[in-house]
Amino acid sequence: GAAVDDPIIVEVSPAHSGLELDIQARTGAADASATLSLVRLPGQAVLEITGSLPITAEAFTQTASVPNPTEFFVRSLRAALSENGIVVRGAAIDVDSLQDGYEEPLRQLLLHRSPPLTETGRVLMKVSQNLYAETFLRTLGGQDGGRGNVADGREAVQAVLSSWGISPEAYVQYDGSGLSRYNYVTTDMLIAILERMHRDTTHATAFKATLPIAGRDASLQHRMKDTLAENNARAKTGSISNVRALSGYVTTRDDELLAFSIVANHFHLPQSTIDAVTDLAVEYLAGFRR
Repeated sequence: GAAVDDPIIVEVSPAHSGLELDIQARTGAADASATLSLVRLPGQAVLEITGSLPITAEAFTQTASVPNPTEFFVRSLRAALSENGIVVRGAAIDVDSLQDGYEEPLRQLLLHRSPPLTETGRVLMKVSQNLYAETFLRTLGGQDGGRGNVADGREAVQAVLSSWGISPEAYVQYDGSGLSRYNYVTTDMLIAILERMHRDTTHATAFKATLPIAGRDASLQHRMKDTLAENNARAKTGSISNVRALSGYVTTRDDELLAFSIVANHFHLPQSTIDAVTDLAVEYLAGFRR
């Protein structure tokens, strides 16, 4: 803005991001600190911009997540084609937006091979890359004639879990990443999955290699250090507000491999306290003898 307390000036690039701006931030005095904050709630397109910037601040670039990555991709592809003289008739449409019963034949224009699942799976599990998780779900939904959307992805997951003896009544899946509060799982279910993956001679080694290692890397790099669980326990963290989880494997003093799952809900303590108690439980298992 041109004067103190004017709204700040924000430009979005590219224009087809799908974001709706709610600019509450204002310019502050020349000697004021920058307190800019960008927040977009999951499932919503509104990007809320709050805080302030010194009136003397120079233009800078900041990134924000888009509300619909697949729609953003097809819009970007359409724009790139148009910019290079390739005429595209009609709008760019996300497959999730197609109505049930849509039967018009689709023609594949491009096939891009990603790195193998052993590599992308490590990124998903080690870094907790939620975008990968959502993409994996849609990829599953595109198999065997599926449309590659969330609904078909959930059906694919349900079919696999049912074949493993896990009833659809044992859980509720809403998305691929677990960010939604409409997901419901139990530790029994998670243990059943861990046991099944351990017995899978084809995929067990690759699956376990994706899990963070206590005291060594990823989300467990600074946890359980200098204990029997360090470089022993391999487990996936999980967290949303007032929920902390840790599920994986640990080897006891008797060289027995155990699967464990610990989920804390509705707590009123600092997350660090919950993690400390969880770590103590895993450390106990690492020192366990029959």
